[in-house]
Amino acid sequence: MTKFLLSLHVLAAIIAVGPVAVAASMFPRSLRRAHEDSGAVTGLHLLHRVCRVYAGVGIAVPVFGFATASNMHVLGSAWLITAIGLTAVAAGVLALWILPAQQAALAELGTAEPGTAEPGTSEAPPESQGGPAVRTAARLAAATGIFNLLWATVTILMIVRPGSTTGA
Repeated sequence: MTKFLLSLHVLAAIIAVGPVAVAASMFPRSLRRAHEDSGAVTGLHLLHRVCRVYAGVGIAVPVFGFATASNMHVLGSAWLITAIGLTAVAAGVLALWILPAQQAALAELGTAEPGTAEPGTSEAPPESQGGPAVRTAARLAAATGIFNLLWATVTILMIVRPGSTTGA
């Protein structure tokens, strides 16, 4: 049962966290381009949607992680408690910093979700807002870097497991 739960945990992490890490990392560069290329705005909406949807799917990662840790009797291990804390911080960075900043950047561009614009309105970004978009993109890049660094640290803890008695 432990191997099955561990497999589900690892698959959930790959399937959920991977797309968020990639999409969130691509968003700042696409945001910088959106002021010159109206086609990039559609890409921004897609990247934001990927982040939002896979953040929800990502709930499966700690669920399977807790089940696996419980089955392995390691819930009190320092490395696991540290990994749980870092996972909570990463989730907070995503939910409280990255996703709202992406949504605000899309609002700043004055765009609605593709296909929802009112007749007679333009989804093209205003050209005069290049300065704020660059700052927003820089802040998003920093937040995404922190998010990715947190997940890399959790991954290393899961592999190395300092003080582990499981033999791996």
